Amino acid sequence: MGRVKNRIDYENLRNARILENQARLSSLGLQKTLSDLRSLTSSAKAEKGRTQKRKHDKKVYGTTDLRRSDRLKHIATNSSALKALPMRRSNRLRAESSELISSKKVVKGNTDYESEEESSDGEKRPANAPFVKIKGVNLLSLSPEASARRCHSKGRGSIYDPVFGICCHFCRQKKLCGEEDCKRCGTLDPDQPCIGKTDCSVCHSTNGVFCRACLKVRYGEEMEEVRENREWMCPHCIEERGIKPFWICNSSLCLKKRKMAPTGIAIFKAREMGYESVAHLLMEELKRRNKLK
Repeated sequence: MGRVKNRIDYENLRNARILENQARLSSLGLQKTLSDLRSLTSSAKAEKGRTQKRKHDKKVYGTTDLRRSDRLKHIATNSSALKALPMRRSNRLRAESSELISSKKVVKGNTDYESEEESSDGEKRPANAPFVKIKGVNLLSLSPEASARRCHSKGRGSIYDPVFGICCHFCRQKKLCGEEDCKRCGTLDPDQPCIGKTDCSVCHSTNGVFCRACLKVRYGEEMEEVRENREWMCPHCIEERGIKPFWICNSSLCLKKRKMAPTGIAIFKAREMGYESVAHLLMEELKRRNKLK
């Protein structure tokens, strides 16, 4: 009961103070003044919004100066000066600034090379044979460090070379092969074929060039057997001649041309299912799809 009585007394005292404050404000006229000020500000904002609109100045970018790097700020903006600027190169290309590589002519050191798509007798050059012929006497050679490192990876090779390296159709690695007895990659002899890359006996094209690792993993063939078989054919030629039904090249380039998704690293799946390579797995899948049609 005591707590209830105290609360009632507190409420009565609070209400009395509220009434007293209201009476004091009314006697001073502050409530009217506040209401008048609020009405004036609200009307002024409404009037300003109806009469004035926000101005927007459109920026003309054609008259603004171009943003340039510090390297170009000190150079004239005329076309002749810009054409004379040196090309921006990576650190790898800066070290090879003396090498001018193109599809038709390669200048490396004091030796000139030209592409050799056909042999002197008019026959098409094998895909794993020399891509270049030398015009000069200064022959190139690998450094002792590069020679020791070349055979570290026998599957795909360890050294990239834009001139003497032959690009694999599947992994597209233009490297010197890792075969110890390869004269082309070991001594950079352009008159010798690369024994670490395959060559199709029919088309002699880049479609039939595979390194040891891709040949084994993707098609289940050994490089030694391919070397001994002079009539070896690439998957493209096998498909064209109909020797093996549904035997196709499973490189990403060829699968995209067929509007098929690349297989990725499918060798583990193929071996778990008992297939020798990815090509054998893909051949069985294509056979099943053909039966369902």
